[in-house]
Amino acid sequence: MDGGEESAVADFLQILEEHRKNCERQGKYVEAEIAKNRLEELKLHEENRRKEAMRSRQIAERLGVEEAHMLEFQQFNMVWDKKMSEYENHAETLVESLKVRHTKDLKDFQRKLLQKQARPKFSRELLNLRNIQEHLAKAKDYTEAHKMKLKADALEAWEIEKWRNQKQQEMFQQEAKFKHSKQQELIALQKRIQTGREEQKKRRQLDLERLLQRYQNVKSELEAQQNLERMRASKQVQIGAGGGRRTKKLR
Repeated sequence: MDGGEESAVADFLQILEEHRKNCERQGKYVEAEIAKNRLEELKLHEENRRKEAMRSRQIAERLGVEEAHMLEFQQFNMVWDKKMSEYENHAETLVESLKVRHTKDLKDFQRKLLQKQARPKFSRELLNLRNIQEHLAKAKDYTEAHKMKLKADALEAWEIEKWRNQKQQEMFQQEAKFKHSKQQELIALQKRIQTGREEQKKRRQLDLERLLQRYQNVKSELEAQQNLERMRASKQVQIGAGGGRRTKKLR
């Protein structure tokens, strides 16, 4: 009901009250009783209408707060989901870039290791055999020189194989050490990413708690205002009813 309708109802009640008083003064008690009953009926109806209107408005106000909170909550989740998705994409890019760089670094490291390989340093025994071989050849003792050469060749092949195995083992150890250092670098990056991820989760939780607290504050404030409004309306009804009772006693 708008202001014009409420004013019309108030005017009608006032007119009916004046009619009751006139009937009372003129001794028209039957008509006064009818007017009194009609007034009480209309006042009760108006009181119920006001209560229902206030209840409907307060429900609409609470629903408005709920709807605003849900919209804010949806916006909150959209913003944070996007922020965390962007973080995960960036983290994945960092990890992939590091792995690509590690692959390249490993190939460069392996190439440098191969380039560092030199000829083996032969033993004194092998050098002595080669000297004897040369002396025998110069002395034209080719049979003995050939025997000595076979012996020296066998020793040289054994020493070369031994040297290659040692170098291969050294390369494996150096490569393993290199890979370990790169793996530690990757683990450190993943730990930093996880730390950042946990920090984001904490910030999101804190923001959510603040959002929920604001909602609770607004909700509590609205409930307090509505309770106060209902109390005031109830007091006004009691005052009106009291006035009616005092009028009855005077009669």
